Amino acid sequence: MPSPSAPERYLTVAEVAEILGTTERFPRRLIAERRIAFVKVGKHVRIARTVLDAYIEANTVPSVTPRRSGLRRADLRRAA
Repeated sequence: MPSPSAPERYLTVAEVAEILGTTERFPRRLIAERRIAFVKVGKHVRIARTVLDAYIEANTVPSVTPRRSGLRRADLRRAA
């Protein structure tokens, strides 16, 4: 997050694609579907770094710790 005195950083579609590790088509699709906020300056489209960070955070899926059942393999054979 930028400090209050630092100006907001706006990224090009190419920069967003590089950060996300995708082609430029993916951020353009996000823009076309209005799934991410953007700024249009003339014919140029820019995405604020804070908006991209929020998008990444909102779409991050946490890992799941596998649950172990109460029965072990050997116990399964006896139960059957």
